[in-house]
Amino acid sequence: MNAIELNQLTKRYGKSRGIDDVTFQVAQGEIFGFIGPNGAGKSTTIRTLLNFIYPTNGTAKILGKDVVKEAKDIRQHIGYLPSEVHYYDDMKVSELFRFSAGFYPGNSTKHAQELAQRLQLDTTRKIEDLSFGNKKKVGIIQALMHEPQVLILDEPTAGLDPLMQSIFFDLLKELQQKGTTIFFSSHYLSEVQKLCNRVAIIKEGRLIKIESMEDLHAKQFKKVHLHFQNKWEHKVHLEGVLQEHLTDNSYEFIYNGHTRDLLQQLVQIPFDDVTIEEPSLEEIFMHYYEKETGENNGL
Repeated sequence: MNAIELNQLTKRYGKSRGIDDVTFQVAQGEIFGFIGPNGAGKSTTIRTLLNFIYPTNGTAKILGKDVVKEAKDIRQHIGYLPSEVHYYDDMKVSELFRFSAGFYPGNSTKHAQELAQRLQLDTTRKIEDLSFGNKKKVGIIQALMHEPQVLILDEPTAGLDPLMQSIFFDLLKELQQKGTTIFFSSHYLSEVQKLCNRVAIIKEGRLIKIESMEDLHAKQFKKVHLHFQNKWEHKVHLEGVLQEHLTDNSYEFIYNGHTRDLLQQLVQIPFDDVTIEEPSLEEIFMHYYEKETGENNGL
């Protein structure tokens, strides 16, 4: 059985765009990435899935239960971390955890303390005294403390330093091994590459593509910028170029292919300097978006 099912899920705000006919399934025990640029519809999808807002059309299910008709039953089995967390500032972290534990059976408070030790969070401090990163830790623990069957994370690593991100990713992998389904929304491609089994790409409220991480890794997108000391007037012909921009002293393009093949082609060009980096998600999304719409001017 799938842990999450969306069938033509649509949310419109009058004439404004929300999400349109979003359909996909997430298997039980899967870490599923949901990526797109800011404003793509990620949070709208999640809020509709959690029944914070009602769909205009379509349906969604979590653990086989309809998210509108059976929302109360679903909430006992899910954990949710929003992109921004807000609490009562004068409450101590430990008090918040005791309060939250009252909504769930079992000893969630004890598990919260164990998670706090892993994430190096001082639970005796008031929330108003915490940094943004430590507030994010509070949100992570609150989402995980009752050991949910389904975990929904909306931009979960914002504010976490690299060490805490590594610990957090370890926690997610441990949860997956126990059978937890994790729905991971992000606009950082590197995050979903580390964690996810599959990834859905959304742009402008529309689902563009669902890829396995193996396929996404195989594409090996690179952003290349060649610098020339003098004006460069010759046409450059390279295989694997998806988008290119040529000025008097530079040639910039998105490359799809093996780095070794790229370097073998670049040795034929008398550039003075080269920069090779990971392209932004927006640039990669444009590749999928224009493939989907049949455009061919750029990515």
